[in-house]
Amino acid sequence: MRANGTDLEADYVIIGAGSAGCVLASRLSEDGARVVLLEAGPTDWHPMIHVPAGVLKLLYNPLVNWNYATDPEPGTAGRQIHWPRGRVLGGSSSINGMLWIRGNPADYDGWSQMGCKGWSFDEVLPHFKSIERYAGSEAEQRGRSGPILVEDYRTILDLTHRFVDAAQQAGLPLTKDLNGPRREGVGYSQMSRNGRFRGSTARTFLAQAKGRQNLRIETKAFATRLLFEGKRCIGVAFRQGGHDKRVKAAREVILSGGTINSPHLLQVSGVGPAEHLRSIGVAVVHELPGVGANLSDHYTVRISHRVKGAVSINELARGMRLAGEVAKWLTTGRGALTFGVSSAQVFARSREGLASPDIQLLFSPASYDQNKFGALEREPGMTIAVSIARPESRGTIMAKSPDPFVRPSLKPNYLSVANDVRVSLAGIALARRVFAAPALAQHSVAETTPGPGVTSEAALTDYIRQQGTTLYHIAGTCKMGEDPMAVVDSRLKVRGIAGLRVIDASVMPAVTTANTNAPTIMIAEKGAAMIRQDAAAG
Repeated sequence: MRANGTDLEADYVIIGAGSAGCVLASRLSEDGARVVLLEAGPTDWHPMIHVPAGVLKLLYNPLVNWNYATDPEPGTAGRQIHWPRGRVLGGSSSINGMLWIRGNPADYDGWSQMGCKGWSFDEVLPHFKSIERYAGSEAEQRGRSGPILVEDYRTILDLTHRFVDAAQQAGLPLTKDLNGPRREGVGYSQMSRNGRFRGSTARTFLAQAKGRQNLRIETKAFATRLLFEGKRCIGVAFRQGGHDKRVKAAREVILSGGTINSPHLLQVSGVGPAEHLRSIGVAVVHELPGVGANLSDHYTVRISHRVKGAVSINELARGMRLAGEVAKWLTTGRGALTFGVSSAQVFARSREGLASPDIQLLFSPASYDQNKFGALEREPGMTIAVSIARPESRGTIMAKSPDPFVRPSLKPNYLSVANDVRVSLAGIALARRVFAAPALAQHSVAETTPGPGVTSEAALTDYIRQQGTTLYHIAGTCKMGEDPMAVVDSRLKVRGIAGLRVIDASVMPAVTTANTNAPTIMIAEKGAAMIRQDAAAG
């Protein structure tokens, strides 16, 4: 696939070897097409990537993490909020909490109603099924032979069982499979795995393709600019090992950099809101006002309790108990090192009249130091994270300079719509109701955050603004659709530019009601199928 000098040439050039890019590289190289996959980060060599419970060691790790931070905003008490993003083969699927959840069918039917043809739930379901291998349910909606092994938790602490019991005592129905026909109520979490290890797209989809002679993977290759001939994208410029290089695409360039990097690369390459691009010194190639707009994320707050009469992860994560858990994982593939970030979940509606849930509660038999991100407390604890599952607030990601190495401005605009605050307050009330139910109350010493004295709407709203954070599900900055702010059409082609698609979480017109990794992989699976269909049609 080498052309002349330092230039490469391929049929398809994929920018970003993350959750979507690894899927695309695997699928597009299956039928002999020449594929070059560019990844700004290294290979997934870091041992903590592959241990499920190692996620806490990756949240700030600059070796595998972009470590973005939002601009300070008054709506969240002037704070910068840390946004981990994977900068490694597998992208964020290599550093996330491994939760596998598709979201609600109403999410995709909503996309279809917004003009995304072919993206209703019935139309995306075959792609969800083709990516997963799940043996825990007989539901027709589940996949059985896909590259990604989806499993129930191998080890479940008793506190998680008590949470599930308490949620039912609080009036929530039990849902045996949160990825099955019913997506409401309380149920146990599922995880993407590769045996006892993490099931990233690098270790599943990409691993299946690595031996193919028609696939070339370039790591530590930072894409700096899209290359155009008129209104056609013909390739990518990138920096690798201190050298500037280029790769030409005979068919298409596919941008899979993620919700931050995809709009940023479009903007510094001259595709985006023209007035803004000119203001930072970027020559406009094609005006698309929606590039970098429509940013959406799940904002979350934690309700924590001190635990009595039961074991939490806090005790298992240190000393001789930790040594025992390491030995258990090495010998049996079970124990605390198999844990993800949430062992059970609730989906509920904040009020009557809603078509689908707008609250997600994520339970963890652990509690975290409020002053040290990602660190467990020393005392036993348990936590319910309250997520605004269908946020209405929208933000932006905008380049600040024509230099691609200058990070963009990240303005999530959290809680700028009053209804998001209302939903968060309703979620806190529901979490407290679950904690007060007999099955869980017997193991509670007291609420530690925000604390039993924080009860008024004003005090709780202050807590939400001062202590809330991201659930790491940013989406929507290159949204799909037909309206003037849409960046890609229903086949994920950039509007007005030939030979260029965006395929990652940035194309979601609205973030799904749950964790975004499974939906992002589905988008890539469906996107690859569409590319192959279009190529076959000539």
